[in-house]
Amino acid sequence: MAMNPGDVVLRGHCAPGYERLRDAFLRNFREHGEIGASYAVIAGGELVADLWGGSKDAERTAPWAADTLACVWSASKGVAGACFAMLVDRDLASYDDKVSRYWPEFAAQGKGDLTIGMLLSHQAGITGFDTPATLEDLFAGEKAAQRLAAQKPFWEPGTASGYSNVVAVLATALFERIEGRSIKRFVSDELKHSFGLDISVGLDPDDRLRAAELAAPEGMDPATTVPLHNEAQRAMHNPPMTVKLPSTPEFQAADFAAANCFTSARGLAEMYGLLLHAGRDGRRLAGPAAVAEATKCRFDGLDVVRGIRRTWAAGFLLNEEGAWGPNKAAFGHGGWGGAFGFADPTADIAAGYVMNWMSDEMDLNPRRLGLIEAIYQG
Repeated sequence: MAMNPGDVVLRGHCAPGYERLRDAFLRNFREHGEIGASYAVIAGGELVADLWGGSKDAERTAPWAADTLACVWSASKGVAGACFAMLVDRDLASYDDKVSRYWPEFAAQGKGDLTIGMLLSHQAGITGFDTPATLEDLFAGEKAAQRLAAQKPFWEPGTASGYSNVVAVLATALFERIEGRSIKRFVSDELKHSFGLDISVGLDPDDRLRAAELAAPEGMDPATTVPLHNEAQRAMHNPPMTVKLPSTPEFQAADFAAANCFTSARGLAEMYGLLLHAGRDGRRLAGPAAVAEATKCRFDGLDVVRGIRRTWAAGFLLNEEGAWGPNKAAFGHGGWGGAFGFADPTADIAAGYVMNWMSDEMDLNPRRLGLIEAIYQG
């Protein structure tokens, strides 16, 4: 039977004293058109809210469950950022190492001095393919990486920053050259199976029944948020991606940790929590020194693709613009449509939010704003 927003019953757990988190989440259904979503908050290392509700599909016929997953689009970049922090923590590389140290061919066309930290803060000058490309090209793995590495950058590397999705193609090729595993394989082996986080790059066929179906207002297009005024912006849309892409086998099979992670709010919150604290088994994803390096400012200025100020660490968006609450030390990443995950070392908070009804309001999305504001109201 189809469900209406007024019929939504939230499931999960909310600790005493944190009822405001439940109320803010419920308000998203009652006032902001939420279809299905999950929301999780960790405070002081304890999971104080793990909530879900609504429907996995736009027709409101299948309830959102405790283990429902959804594509989180660019919140995936924070997952890749965590993987590099783990790599640095294990002394396999440094953010100040040149990419060309591990990948000599990347030095082509004046990119020889680009560091790992610069690459992960979108300073490479490679925002997409500079000749016509298809989705098959984008998801071609090593072949795509070699093609991008051979390109001439749109600006002198290290002198500007421009948001991109092909950063994932370059990052996983670099990661594999250093660690021996692609980011997709590393997430499966380490985050999912070793640490127990319900996060994957792509979607295993066995998990497809758990995945929510993304939906969006008619005509929603990435060009709404990233226009086509300059060369770097046009490359960002080459090839274009659409709302329906996460439901395709090609997207679900890709090693593309810029946009195709599937997870739950709890998965994101627990990942960010393990960058702040050890888990119950005494392990954390990366130690304090590596996390400090991962979240050090690498670029602060105008993003030539987005056309707005951005303050980047190595794979994480910093909090100069108040994206993650009131504390400057917070870091995280959001995704097209609304999903987000972040950590705030000052308040000792980690949080995640995953949904299926997409919005192009980005940082001004009232669902996102309400959930983050509620965390700090206590």
